[in-house]
Amino acid sequence: MQPTVSIIVPVYNAEKTLERCVDSILNQTYQDFELLLVDDGSPDGSGALCDAYARQDSRVRVFHQENAGVSAARNLALDHAAGEYLQFLDSDDWITPDATSSLVRAAREHQCDLVIADFYRVCGDRVSRKGDIDDPVVLTQEEYAAHMMENPADFYYGVLWNKLYRRDIVEAHHLRMDPEISWCEDFMFNLEYIRQARRFYALQVPIYYYVKTEGSLASQSLNIGKTVRMKLMVFEYYHQFFKTVLDEEEYEKSRLKVYRFLVDAAGDGGVPPTILPGATRLGTERFQVSPALLEGDSLLHDAFRQRKLLDRLLETVALKHDLSLSEVRLLLYLRQIDFPADRRTLADFAGLSRGTFAVLSQRLISKDLLKLEEVRSPDRDEGKRVRVVFPPEAAAVLAELDRSLADYRQAAFSGFTPEERRQYLSLSRRLQDNLQKTL
Repeated sequence: MQPTVSIIVPVYNAEKTLERCVDSILNQTYQDFELLLVDDGSPDGSGALCDAYARQDSRVRVFHQENAGVSAARNLALDHAAGEYLQFLDSDDWITPDATSSLVRAAREHQCDLVIADFYRVCGDRVSRKGDIDDPVVLTQEEYAAHMMENPADFYYGVLWNKLYRRDIVEAHHLRMDPEISWCEDFMFNLEYIRQARRFYALQVPIYYYVKTEGSLASQSLNIGKTVRMKLMVFEYYHQFFKTVLDEEEYEKSRLKVYRFLVDAAGDGGVPPTILPGATRLGTERFQVSPALLEGDSLLHDAFRQRKLLDRLLETVALKHDLSLSEVRLLLYLRQIDFPADRRTLADFAGLSRGTFAVLSQRLISKDLLKLEEVRSPDRDEGKRVRVVFPPEAAAVLAELDRSLADYRQAAFSGFTPEERRQYLSLSRRLQDNLQKTL
């Protein structure tokens, strides 16, 4: 059966980082993929590690080649890929658990040819978020090119690994990496692809951890003459790309921005400072789960696992809409309340203290995502009750919450037969009845 996504990872001397990379792929919430590992003649144990993964998981396919470079390795994988979409990783990086599902969902919902996403830059134990396009709408080729022109040398546009490509476009135009280029080869492939694509979508959710290491031209044994010729060739291609994408009048208006690429190119190629702008400690940017707790066997461990899975899905909603996880979680709980209730009851249902509930609900009200309308009651003993109301501005967030719940159910029932699912739901209803009677 054809996989939906072909995930491609070139591997060279990655023995120390490959497990982290591959494990992040195999542990995706989205499971309909094939993983193509291309060992580029690694002299260390990378090749054997790739083979071990292939023996353990039928989705992993391994190819070995004599050392020919990252472009040749990617091309070999492209020749064998079978997925509807293409996703790329570098072997010293890793992805978030919802990376593939987020990319595929965006591609299908918006019927677009290219999805581009935010990412994390990692330097030592520090991490910072990186993105550029803030418009949550489908972009035309010209609109996407205009965004790219504003930051011509930005990794966000130039690299492969924060994007999802349609394989039919790649194959119809036989797009491949140029093995003769070892600088901006990703960008050259992207420019060719963009020329053939028509619909673009930017996902404002970081899905990738890019480990910033020394890898400049100086470390690749290139002489100065070859480096200059290569840069000029890439610039000329970039120049011709915009002449093709933009009409003559628009091109003349933007010529200075196009030329800026020659000055700015490779501006992101150096090793960043110890403290990245806006950096946090690695591990605090997204919630972490203790493996020991996940393996526990008790009623409380079950509740913990359920809560953490839901938090992982809600976290994506929070990142996308610039909300805290606590705010999104409260919205989800309040979405379930369809009757007037006092604030103490609402706080209790959400598992919050009254003070915390007051702070979070006020934040949501100030962001036009929530209203708590007071309901007059003839019975003074009932106290003040409110009705939960969601303004029109909350529609997008609420739709994402519904989707998260659907993803939760899909993950929880993965591998269940229809009969097993019916039996589970029947037993669960009996269990809930017992708990309700006891309470």
